[in-house]
Amino acid sequence: MAQSSIEWTEMTWNPTTGCTKVSQGCKFCYAEVMSKRLQSMGVEKYKDNFKVRTHEDALKTPYSWKKSKVVFVNSMSDLFHEQIPLEFIQKVFKVMNENPQHVFQVLTKRAERLLELHNELKWTHNIWMGVSVEEEIVKSRIDFLRKTNARVKFLSLEPLIGALPNLNLDNIDWVIVGGESGHNPRPMDADWVLDIQEQCEKADVAFFFKQWGGKNKKKNGRTLNGRTYDEMPVIELQHSV
Repeated sequence: MAQSSIEWTEMTWNPTTGCTKVSQGCKFCYAEVMSKRLQSMGVEKYKDNFKVRTHEDALKTPYSWKKSKVVFVNSMSDLFHEQIPLEFIQKVFKVMNENPQHVFQVLTKRAERLLELHNELKWTHNIWMGVSVEEEIVKSRIDFLRKTNARVKFLSLEPLIGALPNLNLDNIDWVIVGGESGHNPRPMDADWVLDIQEQCEKADVAFFFKQWGGKNKKKNGRTLNGRTYDEMPVIELQHSV
């Protein structure tokens, strides 16, 4: 568990770590860079660097949080990676099911496996399921997400490296848009962002603009149309079981 600087969440929880690249959005993976740094610092959890690993001890963590949290699950991995057994994914879902006082935001690029396994998982109200869509060629991930039993469904269009016109936002609750940051970021066209914001407005879908990105993302900021967009789905919380 760690406090997060990611604008659309409060903290991160990583019951799995490590991943492998599947599409162009993975090219400059921040988690891979961070994993190397944590390994060099001697952090036990990252002793195998970015190899896919599950962490049974981490499953206990959410039970210790005293106040309601908004939690990004697996910021350092992909819960639906093919090397993570269904049995462990079910354990992660059981933790989320048993902590309805928290919102858990799960994000994957492996939407096909998500759909393949979704009937084997219990989708309580507090599990927000999202897919990453960085360009047109991977837009089919949205259709896989749409078919799942997740109560809240969202899209992370980050790093946005191409235009995404005519998005089908049926049964989608939230869209996050962000540019790439780092040493050699690929540029994001403002027209792409404006078009997505207009699509969300027409479809009555919550729109969150995370950042313009670039080599100096703080300087470039996150204003669009002269304002910030921090829209999110309504958070529904219950008492712990």
